[in-house]
Amino acid sequence: MALTGVLRPGHCQLRVLDLKEAEHFYTHVMGLKPMGHDPSGRAYFKCLDERDHASLVLRQADRAGVDFCGLKVLDTATLHRLESDVRAFGLPTERIPAGELLETGERVRFEAPTGHLIELYAHKTTVGDELGLRNPEAIVDGRKGISPVRLDHWQLHGRNVEGSRDLFCNVLGFRVVERALKEDGVSDMGVWMSCSNKAHDIAFVHDERDGSLHHASFLLPTWEQVLHAADVMTIHRTAIDIGPIRHGITRGTTIYAFDPSGNRFETFCGGYDHYPDMEPIVWDWEDLGRGIFYHTRQLNERFLTVVT
Repeated sequence: MALTGVLRPGHCQLRVLDLKEAEHFYTHVMGLKPMGHDPSGRAYFKCLDERDHASLVLRQADRAGVDFCGLKVLDTATLHRLESDVRAFGLPTERIPAGELLETGERVRFEAPTGHLIELYAHKTTVGDELGLRNPEAIVDGRKGISPVRLDHWQLHGRNVEGSRDLFCNVLGFRVVERALKEDGVSDMGVWMSCSNKAHDIAFVHDERDGSLHHASFLLPTWEQVLHAADVMTIHRTAIDIGPIRHGITRGTTIYAFDPSGNRFETFCGGYDHYPDMEPIVWDWEDLGRGIFYHTRQLNERFLTVVT
């Protein structure tokens, strides 16, 4: 399909309790590339396969969590159009000047109905991946740590899932790929949505804790590399929530774990292609355990209760 609006998840800013410890973790365990610091002390990282300057920003804080999630849009005209559409939806917007994030252009920020700060931007400095654009190799040699391909998606928790669903679908051009129903069999407990051909680019799940982060997900290309990620996590004594295991929802394979500050992250592989003519897949409440963790068919307590 032609991507003419929101292109993809672009960046997010996480709060961490010990910046030096977090920098070590994301460099040596996750295998991300450090991209410097800004005058306020925030640390920037990218995956080796990403071409834009940075996809992860870390900020020292007294509690963990997510400050904002950024979506890259096609161009400046699209940014202006979507800002107008968000306002027409009834949400105030804020313009963040170019350069407030390193190597990033002007951003349009607003609060989603689930209490999350979402921002749109059109420009970020292209620094290239580790392969180059002319006669490249097929792999990045000497990858260290887990070394994911890219920042892939987020799962965000809050009360007004329907409101955020409508914002993303009716304004930002996303489509619902899968739904999980509440016990009433009608209303959405969670929605998995895509702005591309992926099984999902973002998910919203009902939770009384508005603005909370369940996980940020990083893509790995193969199941074998998910297993390698488990080995790396164990070598470095990373706190693992669950996995390696398969999802029913999206059919991806996964490990959930925690960074040193308690922010949950996912190493994700697989999923299926989604096209605009496809109807959403629906999961009933009784089968939700199998939908989330296909093999064990039940949810663990941490997965249900721990967010930042």
